[in-house]
Formats: sequence, C-alpha cells, structure tokens
Amino acid sequence: MTDRLDWIQKELDGLKEAGLYNRIRTLSSPQGAWLVVDGKRVLNFCSNNYLGMANNPRLVAAAKQALDTYGVGPGAVRTIAGTMDLHLELERRLAAFKGVEAAITFQSGFTANLAAIAALVTKDDIIFSDELNHASIIDGCRLSGAPTIRFAHANPADLERVIVEHQGTYRRALCITDGVFSMDGDIAPLDKIYEITSKHGIMLMVDDAHGEGVMGKGGRGIVDHFHLHGKVDIEVGTLSKAFGVVGGLVAGKAVIVDWLRQRGRPFLFSSAVTPPDVAATIAAVDLLEESTELVDRLWSNARYFKDEMKRLGFDTGQSVTPITPVMLGEAPLAQQFSRELFEEGVFAMPLGFPTVPRGKARIRVMISAVHAQADLDQALEKFAKVGRKLGVIA
Repeated sequence: MTDRLDWIQKELDGLKEAGLYNRIRTLSSPQGAWLVVDGKRVLNFCSNNYLGMANNPRLVAAAKQALDTYGVGPGAVRTIAGTMDLHLELERRLAAFKGVEAAITFQSGFTANLAAIAALVTKDDIIFSDELNHASIIDGCRLSGAPTIRFAHANPADLERVIVEHQGTYRRALCITDGVFSMDGDIAPLDKIYEITSKHGIMLMVDDAHGEGVMGKGGRGIVDHFHLHGKVDIEVGTLSKAFGVVGGLVAGKAVIVDWLRQRGRPFLFSSAVTPPDVAATIAAVDLLEESTELVDRLWSNARYFKDEMKRLGFDTGQSVTPITPVMLGEAPLAQQFSRELFEEGVFAMPLGFPTVPRGKARIRVMISAVHAQADLDQALEKFAKVGRKLGVIA
C-alpha cells in the first residue's frame, strides 16, 4: 500500500535536485552588522534590519519596561480584551509620523494586507494588481474573492489599458502596488499610478513594507517621497523591517481604519501584538522623528556598495534603493555563490524560484545603516573573490 504522504518526499527530492530546496541557517546572536550563524561569526547582508534598530538599546529598554508594566502577552484579540493603551498610543504616533488621519496595527505586514484587501473588495468588485506584487498581496486578493487583473510591472500605461478594458464589469475597484519591490529594489511610479486611478475613480493601495523607514523624509515612506499625502487611500506597512520589531500597519483615511476595526479579520480573530513589541516600536518612531541620521547613513552605505559592485562588474539589476540584487541567473549557481560567500565569512542568502522567476536567481544584498565602511569593503573583497572563482566576473 502506498503511503499517502509519499508525494511530499518526492516533491522535496525534486526541489533538492533543481537547487530550489531552502536550507535554513540558524542565528544565535542579535541582529546587527555581524551575526553568529550556524556557530560561525559572519558579516550580515541578509536581514531587513535597514536601520539597525532590531538591537537598538533604546528599543530594548522600552521593551523591558513594557514587560514589567504589562506582562508578556495581550491575552486576547483587540476587539475583546486585547487593546491596551500602548496599542492606541502607537497607532496615534504612526498616523502622525505618516501624515495621515488614522492608523491601525496588525500582527504582521502579511496580515495587514490580508485584512485590508478582503475588507475592501469582494467577488462583485475587481482588483488591478502589479504583476510583481508581494505574495501577501496575492493571497489577500485570493481571499477577497474579487477577480484580479494583473498589469505589467510598474507600467501606468498598461494599468490604464486594463482598467479601460474592464470598465462596466465591476461594482468598485481597487488598484494595488508595492511601493518598493523587495526582489529588485525598484519603486512603483506612484505619482503616475495615482493620476490614473483618480481619473477612473479607483481606490489606490500601496504596500510600503520596504519603504517604511527608508524612503521619504526621515523614512516616512513612498507616499511622502512622491508628495501624495491625502491622495493614496491605503498605505500598508510593516514594523518588522526598518522599525526593527514585528507587526504591520494600515494607514490612511479614518473611515478606512474604522472599517478595518469592524471587518479586518486578523484584527478580529488573532491576538494583539505583544506589549513589549508595541513599546519597542514606539521607541523606533521616537528615533525616526528625532533625527534622519540613520536613514541618511543607510543611503550613504547603499550608494557606496552598489557603485563598487558595478565597478567590479556585477549586475545589480534596476535597483534604486538599498536593496541590491546580484543577478546570477540559475538557482544552483546562486546557491553555490552563497555557500562560497559563507565560507569566506559573508552571510548573503540566494533567492530562486518561486521567490523570483526562473532564470533570475540572485543573491539579494540587504544594506544596513549599522554597516561600517570596513564591513562594506570586506564584503566587496569577498564578493569579488567568489565572483571570479565562479566565473561571474572577470
């Protein structure tokens, strides 16, 4: 008799043969420019810890104080007994930081997308979605039941084409785009997209997970970058990357936030974010409001590293942000490149299908404000050594 789970092992074996099996490394140190990974001290070029706040002393102190004051967990969903004054303070602070009417927090950026999309559209509506949008947007679209029409990546003309093609077939429409695209480091032409959606009376939503704390004045995000305050209906973000903690948010019109308190399923059916995490995020907002130093240093590091990688002959794609893809093509090469880097003391993980399209595997380098000049130079030396060994550069 055949084991009913045999198919899973066959699929796993297939992933290994194709070089697509994820071998997950283990960290035993705080996030920072250097990590202890699988027992080895290595330079960190993997984390989304853009501003180095995941181990910032002020955030750690705030979390400890909240732990003493509020305990470990919230004990309930927000709508029953899980909303603490800390949650409301964070939401007020985030709204002020983002320059919007209101904000609501969730357990992650992923659940924020699931909550927002499914609450705003249903099977009688339509979604226009950039073809390279994040998996959480794709899952949110599926959950909503609304037909989803993809438009060519970062292409306003194609967005207008599909809108015109589907006019009269829906009750209401929602256009969704990432702000910063996490695999390539390019950004959405949000100003042009806004012109088209406003012309056709379509709600506009942007997922700013990789723009929060990075783009705009002092890290206020992609909407601030394009000076579109009050024009973009829904901003989704994460507190798990540049803010250095964990959680997600939706910011925008007060009426939308109020609606999500009533119909956002992760808000209604999953426990609130823990008090220490909330307190640490408030401390992160404090730091961003006090100074642009960390954001400025992030961009300075990113420009230097990217320029030097190009000078060495690496293909860094179309990135205009600190995300630096090192394009390698096939997944087995990307995995080998990553292993060789690790042996040289540089932690930079490979990305292959299905995270990126077939034939576009890469090492995605994540630059941080806490990388020192010496860290960047050491990484460049190792990238050059491995690149020449594997025939990627001359």
